[in-house]
Amino acid sequence: MNNRTETPYQHITVSPLAGALGAEIGGVDLARPLDDATLAEVRRAFLENLVIFFRDQDLSPEAHKAFARHFGELHVNTYFPTVEGHEDVQLIVKEPSDVKNIGDRWHSDVTYKKQPALGSLLYAKETPAAGGDTMFSNMYLAFESLSEGMREMLRGLDGYHSAKERFQEIVADAAKPNQGGAGFTFQEGFEQEAVHPAIRTHPETGRDALYVNSSFTQRFDGLTVEESQPILKFLFDHVGRPEFTCRFHWTPGSLAFWDNRCAQHYAINDYNGHRRHMNRVTVLGDTPFLASRKDPARVAA
Repeated sequence: MNNRTETPYQHITVSPLAGALGAEIGGVDLARPLDDATLAEVRRAFLENLVIFFRDQDLSPEAHKAFARHFGELHVNTYFPTVEGHEDVQLIVKEPSDVKNIGDRWHSDVTYKKQPALGSLLYAKETPAAGGDTMFSNMYLAFESLSEGMREMLRGLDGYHSAKERFQEIVADAAKPNQGGAGFTFQEGFEQEAVHPAIRTHPETGRDALYVNSSFTQRFDGLTVEESQPILKFLFDHVGRPEFTCRFHWTPGSLAFWDNRCAQHYAINDYNGHRRHMNRVTVLGDTPFLASRKDPARVAA
């Protein structure tokens, strides 16, 4: 079941990219202030499609952040390199000599925080002529397609999320020649671990979505890594099923805005020898909860 309605849009155009999720939005210049009616339709398209794309935008870091702030507080990421003068605009750059890229696994952003990301807004400054696409996957569908027994089991589990292992790996790779990840730093003392329901209820749509990811979910709370791994491996493979996904080809001036509460993404590393430069702004959200849990102490206030 998807969340798209038949009610027409009056102020923007919305062109679905795939059956599962994703739509290109037209009729919007994000460098200019949006009126309330247009912004309301952009919000609706975001909730209905999980990830929305805008082409041919000319965005300064200030305009990028101004659009993002319509949706919440911006995240200052202590690991990523940033645009000079803008600590809340992360740089995601792969140089022609780099072998690895950032984000080449199915994941949701910033789930290691107690209040993780609502959404991420990735803006393309420079892209290869071919390759460098990003895939997105619908976590509502990933959850709903599981067997009743698996859904019931996951409703009782919490995932332990940690950034430490993943970002230490990136920083270590960056110290090697041509590995990618230049400018990443790892510092102790910042919030980098959290426990969240394995299934979370979206606070705006009310739908339940799978909420574990291969970058940051290390194990289930109360279980060992060894006990958790068979289930997690199945789920990490499951989220990438083709019928849950869409694929976006970047061109300079494109912006993607995805809902980290119910979607995951995967940056495809198939453009060695070419440069790709993206700016990312991340919007923080609420504390994840599962509405159907009987124990009120385990449901976020």
